[in-house]
Order: sequence, then structure tokens, then C-alpha cells
Amino acid sequence: MIKAIQRRSPVQFDAKPLFTEMRNSWKIVLSYQDEKDGPFLVDLSHMTRWDIQDGKLDSILPVGIEIPETPGECRLKNGILINRMNRTQAAIWHLDQNAHDMPVESCYTDVTEATVFLALFGHNTFSITEKLTSLDFGNPGIKPPSLLQGPFCNVPSQIVLMEKKDNVSGAILLTCQRGYAHGIVSAIMDAGEEFGLRPAGESRFLGFLADGTSVLAS
Repeated sequence: MIKAIQRRSPVQFDAKPLFTEMRNSWKIVLSYQDEKDGPFLVDLSHMTRWDIQDGKLDSILPVGIEIPETPGECRLKNGILINRMNRTQAAIWHLDQNAHDMPVESCYTDVTEATVFLALFGHNTFSITEKLTSLDFGNPGIKPPSLLQGPFCNVPSQIVLMEKKDNVSGAILLTCQRGYAHGIVSAIMDAGEEFGLRPAGESRFLGFLADGTSVLAS
């Protein structure tokens, strides 16, 4: 008998799930028992993520959406976020609950199970990040959504500034290699302890998007 595939997130929070769901072979935490006021850290590692590399990126339309022209620029449409990394490479993040079939072209690589994917949002988000990276999310020249690439907790990472309400509050999405998941989650939770940082489930993140972030409202 062939056993059904079960995919596992590299993230384990020290919190008790309230509601969970099996979806596309992932066990997803929808909410935790103690989700009071944020800020929140959410594991989104089950959400589909692709890399695309090609010398002619400007002629490619992943899922019908144009890739931004300038490195660091992002485009969010229909729950899909496309981030221009450099001249020949972009990242495609699916911020929804759907399963997505990867295009057959060889320029695409599915990196979902090779990486960890986190959302950090709420009051004092940037008070937490300033403990963990020299990347300046408060720079007035950086407008959401924008991609920053560099070390986070000394780990090479891709980070998208999703929302910036003020110099301390907002939202980021972060991805890095799967093997760093335990260390980076522990570091974020430790840095956020004084601000009341707590784990939250996927429903909290989807609610945050639906409430109309500055990205969606633009």
C-alpha cells in the first residue's frame, strides 16, 4: 500500500493549535488558542513559491501578471506577489489557499519545500526587526510592496515590506533556506518577547490581507 504524501513545515511554535486543516498534503494551523493582540508571527511555509530565472524576464507573464522591471520592485495581484530580484531572476509567492500547478517551462523552480516562509506584522514590527537585521524598513524611500535582500538573523533572506503604518508598525514577509527555520523563528520570538509577539495561524494572516493593507489599497 502506498502511503499518502504528507508535507511538513520546518516551523514549530511553542503554542497549542485551536483549529487545523489538511490541505494539499500540508497540516496547516488556522489559529492558535492564545491569539490576542499582536504583533504576530505566522508560518506560511505551505504557500506555493516559485523562482523564475531567464535572460528575457520582461517577455514572461507568470500566471498572466507582468514581472516588475526594476530589482526590488514588487507587484501584487489576485493574491499573487511577484518580486523582481535582479536582471534575470524573480520570485513568485502565492498568498492564498489554492494549489497552483507550476508552468512546464524550464525557467521555473518550485522552492516551496526547500524554504521557510514567515509573516511578521502588527504594532512594533520594526522594533523587532531592528534587533535582527541592519536592513532599514523605516527608510522613507522604500514604499510597500518592496523587496529587500540581505541578512536577517545573519541568514541570507528575501524580505518584502508589505505595509508600513509608521516607523514601528507594519508588516513583512520573509523567506530563507529551510534549514535555518528553527534558529530564525527562535530569534524572532526572543526579539519580540518584550513587545508581546505571539504565533498566529493562517486565518490571522489572511484576515490581515483582507482588511486592506496599504499594498491592497494601492
